[in-house]
Amino acid sequence: MIEVKNLLRKYGEKIAVHNISFSVERGKIWGFLGPNGAGKTTTMRILTGYLPPTEGEAYIAGYDVVKYPLRAKTHIGYLPEIPPLYNDMTVKGYIGFVAELKGMKGKEKQRGVGAAIEKTGLAPVKKRLIKNLSKGFRQRVGIAQAIVNDPAVLILDEPTIGLDPAQIIEIRELIKSLKENHTVILSTHILPEVTQTCDGVVIINEGQLRAAGSISELQKKFKEQKGIYIKTEPALEMGQLQMVAGVKSVKADGNGYKIYWEDESLGEKALFEYVKVKDVLLKEWRIITPTLEDLYLKIVSSDKGGIQ
Repeated sequence: MIEVKNLLRKYGEKIAVHNISFSVERGKIWGFLGPNGAGKTTTMRILTGYLPPTEGEAYIAGYDVVKYPLRAKTHIGYLPEIPPLYNDMTVKGYIGFVAELKGMKGKEKQRGVGAAIEKTGLAPVKKRLIKNLSKGFRQRVGIAQAIVNDPAVLILDEPTIGLDPAQIIEIRELIKSLKENHTVILSTHILPEVTQTCDGVVIINEGQLRAAGSISELQKKFKEQKGIYIKTEPALEMGQLQMVAGVKSVKADGNGYKIYWEDESLGEKALFEYVKVKDVLLKEWRIITPTLEDLYLKIVSSDKGGIQ
């Protein structure tokens, strides 16, 4: 549904995006991550047709955004970081205005506006002026204008920025519900938001692709050390755990320990026998996997160009 091939964008001699390639399947939500200045906004502007690439190709619903910009744009809904709202218009009036800008008329416009208001939960405030709405409802209006023409692809730039915790949860659930009918790219700096909302991620840094794939795939690819997390009652002594055969290192973590292997096959068996001998209650034993925060920090700071 979204396909990017060898995308390059220069501003004079400065390279903002360098040979980026990735694809997102229909009905998926993908997070688009990277530090400030990484090239996220430039890439999104190219995808939405606001900015041409210097080289490379980008396709939306099968249409090249350069060769067929109008056709591609009919399949895109875009929410910029600052929603383009008109404060002195009513909610329904504004969404109808955007529908007309997108070429919708008559019953098609009426259906689109009604569906957008229903999906985004704006029915209770549809007759109110936008300037009198809370930040959360204003963000919903921004999403409603993006989906009024029922586009195949939604590109959302920082959709939860500035919201309180309750509003964040509401917008997160709304975005998750949209993937039934839309493919979504979600740009955000809030990594827990990606973990709870997205099926996969694209991570870029310094204009280059560092990683792309599902979170579980990246966890498997980027696991640097093998180990387990163990918690017992009463707690075992760290010094004695470090002496177990096959163990490389032990780190305290909350009420338990992260244990990393020098030799996994030897260490697992030796540690299990050690726990049996100590006759303690084994409360937790699980394989250590990196969080998205761990992955992100390691990937963007990697001198090896990350993983793909």
